Amino acid sequence: MRALRGGLLNGLLCVAMLGAAVAARADTAGGGTRHPGVLPTTSGEEIYRSICQGCHMPGGKGAVGAGRYPALAGDPALASADFVALTLITGRRNMPRFVDPFQPVGFFVQADLDDQQVAAVANYVRTSFGNRFKGTISAAQVKALRESLRQQQAGPAIPGH
Repeated sequence: MRALRGGLLNGLLCVAMLGAAVAARADTAGGGTRHPGVLPTTSGEEIYRSICQGCHMPGGKGAVGAGRYPALAGDPALASADFVALTLITGRRNMPRFVDPFQPVGFFVQADLDDQQVAAVANYVRTSFGNRFKGTISAAQVKALRESLRQQQAGPAIPGH
């Protein structure tokens, strides 16, 4: 019985170590996953590869499996740059948010993107994977969206307070 328990424990330890090695390899190989924190790039393509393609796939085709990850290629919703930026800021369905609209930039969330990074990745997905949507969104416009969300969350001001 002791040998069985020891063998089981060793087997579980091996599985855990293998899982850690695979996760580390995926992270260093640009596999589309990353640890929470600040991403040190303003390239929309690099941001997409680091945090988006793990779910939406390298070609923006989306995926279905353990979950449903919508395709970005040919998605008419991307015609609105504000929609894309707001999706990154607030999340959508099972997608996490990548900016905390109610905290200053730099407050810890899934992957803390600043206004320039949100604009860069929004513009990238709107013009990649066969998408050719006109217009761009600027960091200033992203900041204005965040500020608007923050004001909506705060609600109306109460006189005398």
